[in-house]
Amino acid sequence: MGIDVIGQSQPGNSLTTAEHLEAPAWWPTKGNADRKLFLGNDACAMCHESIVASQATTPMFHSGIPASQSRILETHPTLNFREGEFITEIQSTPDGVLYSVSDGSQTTRLTAVWALGSPQKGQTYILKQGDDYYESRVSYFVKLDGLDITVGHAPSVPEDIKSAVGRKLQAREVRLCFGCHTTASMTSGIAWPDKALPGVTCEACHGPGAKHVESIEASDAKERAGRQKAIFNPGLLSPAESVDFCGACHKTWADVLDMPSVEGTVEIRYQPYRLEQSQCWGNKGDPRITCVACHNPHKPLVHDPEAYDSKCLACHSKRLASTAMSPAKSALSGSA
Repeated sequence: MGIDVIGQSQPGNSLTTAEHLEAPAWWPTKGNADRKLFLGNDACAMCHESIVASQATTPMFHSGIPASQSRILETHPTLNFREGEFITEIQSTPDGVLYSVSDGSQTTRLTAVWALGSPQKGQTYILKQGDDYYESRVSYFVKLDGLDITVGHAPSVPEDIKSAVGRKLQAREVRLCFGCHTTASMTSGIAWPDKALPGVTCEACHGPGAKHVESIEASDAKERAGRQKAIFNPGLLSPAESVDFCGACHKTWADVLDMPSVEGTVEIRYQPYRLEQSQCWGNKGDPRITCVACHNPHKPLVHDPEAYDSKCLACHSKRLASTAMSPAKSALSGSA
């Protein structure tokens, strides 16, 4: 199914992730496959060893991990943060990671079960009490080498100790958090956060691999011939579908339009939305201008601005190549 994108500033035919999930084909965060169909990266490595090894070095692969296995918490066994009368402490113990908040007269303790985020930027902690999950009010930020208020939480001092702990996640939010930071957290339509595979692995984007492996190992030639149909290949998507595919977690244009009060620097978090606002996004979607035109999901994120300049200069005027400072570096430095 192709999706036309009309206009550069108003990609009106982009679909919401919810609309994509209603379609029968695989889509990230789909959640309807049987758990036994997910084999893990070791099975993928049998044929795709180098790709699996490279993908394991990406931020996506490390975007969700049990808190007890967090390298950040291993190197920071005790973290503290104070705001007003509330003192938050995250402590690694032999029995797990404890997240406690005290106001001087009472203390609330929960178990930090997952660490979600990027090891290069920071981690937010998912807390559990009984059957309920909470998003920690404070997160670890690499640049600060310490704790600060989690993005999206009010900067003002909490009114009570319950608010100082964090925010209780609704069932839909639990599915979204784990669906985008882990693999196979929801199967057969049921969320199983505690049984999720850490990080965004091969099967998070390509779908469960059991049928694909079966077709490859099959003795019947006809079954082997169908091996490509037994796994999802995002490379076959149309430009708009491709951007929506990444938007399943990074927000499609339509997803952002459905969100209240999204403006200013907050938009930076929603790369597919911003991409479709760029002048490079053609009336029908230039097949070269998608998320993967600049970012290879199987390789570590490139941070060198000149690497991105080279992508632009492959099509645009070579005169830009002779400038004393690269366009990206000029923008970053504030030079005209």
